[in-house]
Amino acid sequence: MLALKQEQLFEEINILPIDLKTKIVDKILASITPSNSSIDALWIKEVNKRKNDIENNSVTLIDGDEVFQKIAKRLDS
Repeated sequence: MLALKQEQLFEEINILPIDLKTKIVDKILASITPSNSSIDALWIKEVNKRKNDIENNSVTLIDGDEVFQKIAKRLDS
């Protein structure tokens, strides 16, 4: 019986629009790992620092494909 209800739930989720699916995912993740305002504040500070570094050209950006190629080479070694 429970398996049937789960399948019905999954089928319903499949037909939902993407914006509603993302809201559901956010709610589920929040219920698993509740936010911690002090950690969130640290992340916001870090994001702003990185944003400023990029805007001030004080860092060199590397294309994501290049990064993944370098990682793949390291893993193959």
